[in-house]
Amino acid sequence: MTLRWRFGPPRTVFITGGNSGIGRDMALRLAHEGANIVIFNRGGAPEVAAELRAAATRPEQRVASYAADVSLAASIAQAIERAVAEIGAPDLAIHSAGVIHALPFAATAAEDFERVIAINLIGSRHFAAAVLPHMPRQSHLVFIASLAALTGNYAYTAYCASKFGVRGLAEALRYELKQEDIDVSLCCPGEIMTPMVEAEKRQQHPVSAALKAFAGSSTVERSVPAMLRGIARRDFEIIDAPRPRLTAFMARHTPRLARAVGDAIAARAARRMSKDTHPVAQPPEKLP
Repeated sequence: MTLRWRFGPPRTVFITGGNSGIGRDMALRLAHEGANIVIFNRGGAPEVAAELRAAATRPEQRVASYAADVSLAASIAQAIERAVAEIGAPDLAIHSAGVIHALPFAATAAEDFERVIAINLIGSRHFAAAVLPHMPRQSHLVFIASLAALTGNYAYTAYCASKFGVRGLAEALRYELKQEDIDVSLCCPGEIMTPMVEAEKRQQHPVSAALKAFAGSSTVERSVPAMLRGIARRDFEIIDAPRPRLTAFMARHTPRLARAVGDAIAARAARRMSKDTHPVAQPPEKLP
């Protein structure tokens, strides 16, 4: 992978959620680019830190892993203070930590909804608040959101609410940080087959699956390089593939059409699900 960095490759990168999925793959690729890598996870990730050391291309590169809960302001702030003291200030900070909750609204308990908001949205706020005081001019803050930041989906009320919120945070923060010569990016990939998504798919609602199929599915091997190219260019909104880009375009520019298409897909999936649940009785076989 060849990246053309607008202001040169980053020297030190902080990444939340770096123990798995998108965050881990970004960390490995950026370690190969020669950056010092610091990852933050709820329980730490020593095995990923070992992978990152193996991916390093310079003997002086440094790698570290810190335990932190992004939903708690004091936890992530203390971890970042320690990382800055021990490794150095980041010129690229990526918030990738997140959770999925994909049950219909009526089946979503208040505490489950609040947990998704606390990690995905409030965690984005806490990470930004903790890391920005240490970031120099021409540095870069990146939020990993989702296509769910741009369009809704069946049974994703908590997740969409959290990711729409991250989009609003990034849009507003971009204006503020522009005055300080710090760039902001918002990555909005479609479905990527990470361990978290694979676990979700085992109990995914059929209507959700049908709507997701419209935008398609990808892998970290395909999508992460696409996102990193956008990050290197300092693009604000980064979408990883053509079908998610089409879905986002429709949601933004032809919302009535997008909703009509979505309604048709959802209705067809619901009918199919009803038939599978209540099969039509077959006539008895004729005796010979």
